[in-house]
Parts: sequence; structure tokens; C-alpha cells
Amino acid sequence: MKMKREHRVPLCDALVKLIKALPRHKASEYLFFGRQPKKPISNMTMTKALRTLGSGKYTVHGFRSSFRDWCGDETNFRRELAEQALAHKIGDDVELSYRRSDALEKRRPMMEAWARYLETTADENIVSFPKRFGNE
Repeated sequence: MKMKREHRVPLCDALVKLIKALPRHKASEYLFFGRQPKKPISNMTMTKALRTLGSGKYTVHGFRSSFRDWCGDETNFRRELAEQALAHKIGDDVELSYRRSDALEKRRPMMEAWARYLETTADENIVSFPKRFGNE
């Protein structure tokens, strides 16, 4: 994390089901590990995978931006919750010194709604990832 602090994410039921179905490496604590099971996948590996998939038209930031646009344009979720979901700093230093909660349970319905939105638009927007993108 860029901000060097823990960022908890409430996983929607569909994602938990998907994660449980994925094969795991016995030696790794990571769902997406790098060249070595003890290390996470690098940001460059994800960038390379997205470039391979879409000839440069997909970015990790684009996924994050899509979520933020959806929150602001299509829902009534509070701005602060959307910003917290993206691990953004909210408020000035004074406000941050008093705000210690990450509003995990308040963010949970937002993430479930995002999953439902993705599921309803998936048929027209499905992009298949190749089975292997190569080395990091």
C-alpha cells in the first residue's frame, strides 16, 4: 500500500465463492503470488497482463476509476465510503487524527452493490484473460 497502512476490503459473497474455488499453492499465503510463492504478484506483472489482454487499453487505475465513477454517478453511497474503498486519504490532518475507523461494515453493502452491477453488465462486457501471461 502506498500509504503504508492496512487496508481492509469487505469481500462480496460472489467473490468469496470465486476465491474458494481457485486452486491454491500450498507454500503461499498469497492468492496471486509472484515468481516465488512467498512473494505477492508484482504491479508490473499485472500491468503486463492487462497490456497483453487489451493492447494497452486496460489499466489497474482504470478499474479503480470505473468503480469511483459508478459510486458517484449511479449510487447514493457517501463520497467518504467510496474514497475509503479505494484507500484514499479523507479529510485534513485534524479530521484524520479523530477518524480511526475504516467503516468496513458500512462499505460492505456498497461492495455487494458493485458486484451486482458487474454481474448485470457482464454479458455485454466480458473479456477473457489468457491462461498464462508469462513471467514477471
